[in-house]
Amino acid sequence: VIADRQEGIGVCGWILVSLSFLLVLISFPISIWACVKVVREYERAVVFRLGRILSKKAKGPGMILVLPCTDTFIKVDLRTVTCKIPPQEILTRDAVTAQVDGVVHYRIHSAVSAVANITDVHSATLLLAQTTLRNVLGTQSLAQLLAGREETAQSIQATLDSATEQWGVKVARVEIRDIQIPMAMQRAMAAEAEAARETRAKVVAAEGEMNASKALQQASMVLAESPAGLQLRYLQTLTTVAAQNNSTIVFPLPINMFGSLGQKSTGG
Repeated sequence: VIADRQEGIGVCGWILVSLSFLLVLISFPISIWACVKVVREYERAVVFRLGRILSKKAKGPGMILVLPCTDTFIKVDLRTVTCKIPPQEILTRDAVTAQVDGVVHYRIHSAVSAVANITDVHSATLLLAQTTLRNVLGTQSLAQLLAGREETAQSIQATLDSATEQWGVKVARVEIRDIQIPMAMQRAMAAEAEAARETRAKVVAAEGEMNASKALQQASMVLAESPAGLQLRYLQTLTTVAAQNNSTIVFPLPINMFGSLGQKSTGG
């Protein structure tokens, strides 16, 4: 971390800086092309004078003045960076192997910290994202991983954000793209889901049969109280059958009619 030091560059440093100013004045206006640098709107420049950071705040955007021989500068891009996390082989809490990949969106909010506190901020953020992804997903079961992607991504984002704060990096968003599980596990999960659906279908069909039987029982009780209603129902059924373009219509006859016919033939 950058230390808050109050001492200056020393007498020798001021002598060198003065000589640099003198060199600029002597070679003016030719030297102005080497001293004036342009920093874009989305960039910031961290200026080092004799190896020390010139100020705690980066310079830019616009034109900045850099002295020859004593000053150097590093440009830092402040735009959001999209970083793809390679597929990681993880072992969940319930001992299931899975491959998970994701995407991290981050940006540098402190150019001075990104330059002075770490060698390569982008590589470090990517490696830390891979490690955090493996650590967080290793504490969850497969069901939690599949059902709670958003909560898992938020947990990874919070862990990354707290770890990269001293690097001047702000993690904006973490997304889990794909979760790949072994083919045997996929078949087992598919069989389990199919069995659960068949169970629910049989339960629903049984409940439908029970409700239908209750409705038929009530209908039979109503028709038993009204013989005319039974005849009307019979005629309605014939109308429905005739509307289907059938060539044959079966007329059911009561059995007692055959009994009466038999008695008449015997008596004659």
